[in-house]
Amino acid sequence: MLFLTHARRLTLGACLLAALTPLAARAEHARHARHVVLVSVDGLHQSDLEWFVATHPGSTLAALVRGGVSYSNVRTPFPSDSFPGLVAQVTGGNPRTTGVYYDDSWNRALLAPGTTDCTNGSPGTEVTYFEALDLNPLAIDAGFGVGAIDSAANIVKHIYKLPAQARELIDPAQLPVDPTTCAVVYPHAYLRVNTVFEVAKAHGLHTAWSDKHAAYDIINGPSGAGVDDLFVPEINSSLPADLGSSGDDFTKDNANTQFYDSLKVTAVLRWAAGRNHDGSSNTAGAPAIYGMNFQSVSTAQKLNFSHLAGEPGVTALGGYASAGTIPGPVVMSALEFVDASLGRIKAAIDARDTVLIVSAKHGQSPLDRSQLTLIDDGAVTGALNDAWAARHPASTQPLVAFSINDDGMLLWLSDRTPPAIRFARDFLMNYTAYAIGSDASGALTVKSAPSSGLREIRAGAEAREFIGVGPSDERVPDIIGIATIGTVYSSTAKIKKIAEHGGNAPADRHVPLLVWGAGIGRGSSAERVETTQIAPTILALLGLPSDELEAVRREGTEVLPELRR
Repeated sequence: MLFLTHARRLTLGACLLAALTPLAARAEHARHARHVVLVSVDGLHQSDLEWFVATHPGSTLAALVRGGVSYSNVRTPFPSDSFPGLVAQVTGGNPRTTGVYYDDSWNRALLAPGTTDCTNGSPGTEVTYFEALDLNPLAIDAGFGVGAIDSAANIVKHIYKLPAQARELIDPAQLPVDPTTCAVVYPHAYLRVNTVFEVAKAHGLHTAWSDKHAAYDIINGPSGAGVDDLFVPEINSSLPADLGSSGDDFTKDNANTQFYDSLKVTAVLRWAAGRNHDGSSNTAGAPAIYGMNFQSVSTAQKLNFSHLAGEPGVTALGGYASAGTIPGPVVMSALEFVDASLGRIKAAIDARDTVLIVSAKHGQSPLDRSQLTLIDDGAVTGALNDAWAARHPASTQPLVAFSINDDGMLLWLSDRTPPAIRFARDFLMNYTAYAIGSDASGALTVKSAPSSGLREIRAGAEAREFIGVGPSDERVPDIIGIATIGTVYSSTAKIKKIAEHGGNAPADRHVPLLVWGAGIGRGSSAERVETTQIAPTILALLGLPSDELEAVRREGTEVLPELRR
């Protein structure tokens, strides 16, 4: 209870206040905020925060921990992908309510992109809500045409000419089609519930956000109009020649990821100053809700090797050292960059009327490089399809209609009968996959992976029960594979990445959560909470009804403890 309306106290009241517990005293002093800044540091673990604060007591993160409320027992939703991770934070709901399982998934009720005859179309299609939607996925401006983007300097000069609406960057030909209307389904229309941005807009407030793909149009919510200023330069775009080799994107070297993230930091600073992302004046002032995500920590955790930012001639190991307990040099560089950026944001906002919330869409697994087991998921699903075809020669299509596998396995089957589902489950549990790993120096090692790299499989009704949906849900996977710690599905020709997210490992889901600023006292909580609770908390901090969020009503999502009125 930290944000009761501030009021002047009588002398007697002041005397009584002195006798209250620290928490109660904080509650008496707190008040509603005018602005909330939400920052997601993708990949950040609670253990990263604790280590960094302990070793960097003068850091911004340490100041936020000391001066605000920190939550040490926080979980992000499963699947621990970026899309459901952010959607949870801005709706208050898990995939069972939001309908968002991944940024790349399968929908049994929609028609394939490009469908024009919706009366005779066959439902069932991949839903690609990532860079594939862009007008030009290879361009940092997503093909919008902001001007020259052939150098780092030109990107900085022109990228802020991107429009305030992400859907202007989306190629409609890449969108799935709704058979009932024969209209394409933009990401915002795919979301089943409203967002904090839409609630704020309904109360006449201004909103803004910055993220990594045009597909983050999804946070506009079903209305399509939740975010006034949505700045989304494409992270998976080709680098200009002065930043790297041909064919690489901003995720392949952490120095470039930091450059990319700095573009979004500039947008946030402009919003804090009451301007638009392009620097133009804004009569609405600073948004009531705004923020961004950082990718720098995430890529630092994934990369086997990377250049160090600011040291172009120095290449170092990504990931962690000492059995995953200490950030390696690339992760350390990323953490320091994020901390410095948060320092700039913290300095730009007014702590008297603004609350800063820092969390993460997801973590990353494994932390310990020695546990890494890279498996070619295409080989696994291919072997499953071959086995099914051998058993059912009359079958006209592969058993696996679609799969998405990072450090977990989600399969949608073309045959959803109980025998087919049992066949898939039994095959995967009995299949031994070829795998590679990494030694301490980053060199490739060879290993094998029993049970397809999985420790548990939820199939059919078990998968629906695990998510919390019924048989009629057209989006839920038929097979949910919970990976053995260290399993990452990727190419086995070389070590492309040493960690991933999307699964159910503790390191995937145990993320930090800090709340600092207007009306927020000092404290900590070890109570188990979820990142879904960020959404109702944002509205409560602004003095808006949290039950105006549909997911909050359906799931009973509560405001974070220590912050309830």
